[in-house]
Amino acid sequence: MHGGDRVALALQAHGVRFVFTLTGGHIAPILVGCRQRGIRVIDTRHEATAVFAADAVARLTGVPGVAVVTAGPGVTNTITAIKNAQMAQSPLVLIGGAAATALRGRGALQDIDQMALMQSITKWRRSVARVREIIPALEEAFFQARSDVPGPVFVELPVDLLYDEQVVRRWYGLNRSGRSPKQWIVQRYLDWRVSRLFAGVQDQPVATSRLVDVPEPEDGAVRAAVLRLVQSQRPLLLVGSQTMLDTASVGALAKAVTRLGVPTYLSGMARGLLGANHALQLRHRRREALREADLVILAGVPCDFRLDYGNHIARRATLIAANRSRTDLMLNRRPDIAVLGDPARFVCMLAERVLPGDPWKEWIERLRQRDAVRDAEIVRQAAEPTSYVNPIHLCRVINETLSDHSIIVADGGDFVATASYTVRPPRPLSWLDPGPFGTLGVGAGFALGAKLCQPDADVWLLYGDGSAGYSLTEFDTFVRHQAAVVAVIGNDAGWTQIAREQVEILHDDVATTLAYSDYHRVAEGFGAAGYRLDDPELAEETLKQARQTAAQGRPVLVNALIGKTDFRKGSISM
Repeated sequence: MHGGDRVALALQAHGVRFVFTLTGGHIAPILVGCRQRGIRVIDTRHEATAVFAADAVARLTGVPGVAVVTAGPGVTNTITAIKNAQMAQSPLVLIGGAAATALRGRGALQDIDQMALMQSITKWRRSVARVREIIPALEEAFFQARSDVPGPVFVELPVDLLYDEQVVRRWYGLNRSGRSPKQWIVQRYLDWRVSRLFAGVQDQPVATSRLVDVPEPEDGAVRAAVLRLVQSQRPLLLVGSQTMLDTASVGALAKAVTRLGVPTYLSGMARGLLGANHALQLRHRRREALREADLVILAGVPCDFRLDYGNHIARRATLIAANRSRTDLMLNRRPDIAVLGDPARFVCMLAERVLPGDPWKEWIERLRQRDAVRDAEIVRQAAEPTSYVNPIHLCRVINETLSDHSIIVADGGDFVATASYTVRPPRPLSWLDPGPFGTLGVGAGFALGAKLCQPDADVWLLYGDGSAGYSLTEFDTFVRHQAAVVAVIGNDAGWTQIAREQVEILHDDVATTLAYSDYHRVAEGFGAAGYRLDDPELAEETLKQARQTAAQGRPVLVNALIGKTDFRKGSISM
């Protein structure tokens, strides 16, 4: 059994079904070991995509996703994706190959200080020095990735830990004869070194998975929150991505929100928690609602730029915040009641102690009427003529085409933000977006991971034409691994979200213009189906055809040429 087999055993013990990778000489034994043990190896065209796919698996299943990349450039190519996972508090394990232990610092191929690179962007990291440490290191990695505030972890495995001992001895020339005294000394040293690398491998413990406890909110803080809530007249609940970390409990969370009876805004991964048309869910005019509320509950939502650093919430309002992260809990604005612990568990505990009833009926009705007015405005705006296809109309047609088993992946700026107001995720864990880092390029990896986790789901990948450029080559991956997703590119020939304010303030569109490129031809070149949509009358027919094609097992790209609207005017956030 070589080191790659030991990695595979550890992954198996933690319920890993997929390993995402871009192959390289430093990691071959891991990939072979995984495939021989029934773990599906999914090779992508860029390491960032492999990490994004692992991220999606973690978000949808609760099991840390795994990406395996080769040394040097393989590791450095993951940096943006790892940082995105860190900021999204997504548990994943990155395994990086490395130069042989005896060649460190001697100019070996792709030998860099990878641990220093990973220092600030991972929650935990370890460079393994002996074969017998591989399984314990991975056990600790999976535990660290999921515990407390989850996040990405990094395990570095030098290549001479991954092959059989006899192969490594041949590499170091330990089978040669006729040595000079100097060579003899070097060989004795290398023999000692290799023996040390493989010492104790016969006593290797069985790989196991450690139980991770959900951080429990403090009971006194929950009691205090209940007292404030029942006294409020205009409460508001904001539910964020952190509430979805315990994927097995999202059903209980949805029931708790319903029982609580507080009007609710959902953001990030929490979109879809209450289904498409829940009576308590609001979608529009959140800033106005926050200004009017006399009590605001932030469940896994920090006061960052998305809440204008806490300024959206009226100073007179009681602020209750629950978060696993002490830093996020106190960010920019100190809550009146700060609950350190899992925010989903907090909402469930709150709901258990609040008597059922309808004390906020008038407040909810007022907010729902405001939502209805905005929805009517959107319908009107969707009907306005533009060049090609009105993007609001396109998003409404996408929404109507969704099935109850759809998953929406959001990767873009202006077009995708428009979709966030008009496309309604049908169920919990059916919306994937990058999170607070605002990373473009997550789309193909997220869609790949989603389709593999839920092969019977309709996976819709909503691209802006700018973001599509990051991962369009992954249509090759979709085809090779039979991941039949439907991608829709909102092609307005520009970086429109940036252009809106740049042109208005600086009167120059430099670096914001693209072309109405034939992206569908690129997909066809990789063996996928491609459609060009430039007529609003054909939007429904084209999207239904795309969905049918994907149902038959073929990935699809719809290149939708869209016009310009003022729907998102003045919406850029920093």
